[in-house]
Amino acid sequence: MNIVKRAIVNMLDGIFPTGQVGLNNKAVREVWLERVLAHIMPGCRILDAGAGEQQYKRFCKHLIYVSQDFARYDGKGNSSGLQTGKWDHSTLDIISDITDIPEKDASFDAILCVEVLEHLPDPLKALRELNRLMKPGGVLIVTAPFCALTHFAPYFFQTGYSRYFYEYWLDELGFDIIELKANGNYFEYIAQELHRLPEVAGRYTTGGLAGYEKLVLRILLSTLFRLSQADTSSNELLVYGWQVVARKKDAKGKCSG
Repeated sequence: MNIVKRAIVNMLDGIFPTGQVGLNNKAVREVWLERVLAHIMPGCRILDAGAGEQQYKRFCKHLIYVSQDFARYDGKGNSSGLQTGKWDHSTLDIISDITDIPEKDASFDAILCVEVLEHLPDPLKALRELNRLMKPGGVLIVTAPFCALTHFAPYFFQTGYSRYFYEYWLDELGFDIIELKANGNYFEYIAQELHRLPEVAGRYTTGGLAGYEKLVLRILLSTLFRLSQADTSSNELLVYGWQVVARKKDAKGKCSG
């Protein structure tokens, strides 16, 4: 970065600070996951359902970790929407449909299902299967978007889930919700999409953003940063997603924390 450009950036940082507004979706979720998984007793058997590249196996070193995925996504998908480019599922323990996992009833003390439900044609059937696999008193850890852009297409079937989805269906399936936590808020979510605007405009329009529009974008992000810091309860309108810990009813299991 040349001296003039750096000076301009520093000036904008001073006049229109943006902090990390709109950039913390994954980081916040991972901090939460590490904390929740650390509370599961060592030696318990955990299923990572829809594990993909098993990125959260690193938080399960104290557990007997079993990964499952359908192993059809290759990173390129159908080239529509957001794709990863490459995807490695060569080290999965179980390759199966998430609605028909070849394990006995009550096989797991805990089940992890992270950012998976939106990629399932029938998420309720999947939750019923996870319920079958869970020991009484076992812990279910789930995250999914509240609202999401098309990604991993064609394996993308819902844009997201509200807190009421979890409150209704987990109770119906025989779980008590221990924790239901919002990730982000209205202002954070809008900022996230504004950060994506230059890339999306470049890909889906003929002109992209003009120079003055990039300045306007910076001002809007600064405004959202300020509003997010002053936020009280905008997560009732819009969030990145909800993070859920639920315990299967009946006798309390030894690994349920």
